[in-house]
Amino acid sequence: MSGFGRGWLEGVGAGWGDVLSEPAVAAALRELRGELEVEWGSGVAVYPAEGDIFAALRLTPLERVRVVIVGQDPYHDVGQAHGLSFSVPAGQRIPPSLRNIYRELAADVGCGVPGSGCLTGWAEQGVLLLNSVLTVRAHAANSHGGLGWERVTGAILGAVKARLGGVVFMAWGAAAERVLGEIPERHLVIRSPHPSPLSARRGFFGSRPFTRANAFLVAGGGVPIDWARVE
Repeated sequence: MSGFGRGWLEGVGAGWGDVLSEPAVAAALRELRGELEVEWGSGVAVYPAEGDIFAALRLTPLERVRVVIVGQDPYHDVGQAHGLSFSVPAGQRIPPSLRNIYRELAADVGCGVPGSGCLTGWAEQGVLLLNSVLTVRAHAANSHGGLGWERVTGAILGAVKARLGGVVFMAWGAAAERVLGEIPERHLVIRSPHPSPLSARRGFFGSRPFTRANAFLVAGGGVPIDWARVE
């Protein structure tokens, strides 16, 4: 396995690099690396692949973040996780929560329902698709919760909150609210139930998060996200 700072962090830009090199965060990453290498070395399947663990930071540099969508942890079945919250690689079956996100997208924006579950197009436009826990053991949801990722992703979110420009934070469900914590008033928080089939009908449908986000970005002098461009 590659040493700390290589492999999983390769290609992460300077803005995020500054955050991840802060002493407390770097210490957490060293501990995480050790835990993961034990699992990798014993043949345990961990998702996503090492090079995709920080895909969200690689695709969305700190200085380009305009929207944050927080998830819990990666998908835990073969071929699904690739480092972006709610997203799956092109060709994979679209998961239920993302299917509901697309249903609301089509109703809100007036576009067609995307045929791909890959959200790299959002990430490349400044949508940070960040899970609060960045790895998971195969077929064991939230198996790496409490392993130490929360300290790392908390620092990542803290760096976004510290930005002077207005950022949109999507707080979808109580878990996302807890992860996001306090948000400075210069930013916009869009709150709704989670898009899961268990809760989407309780207020996620009809919440219009995509047009609300774009209205805020445009009012601040920015350009809107092309939400119909997912890949």
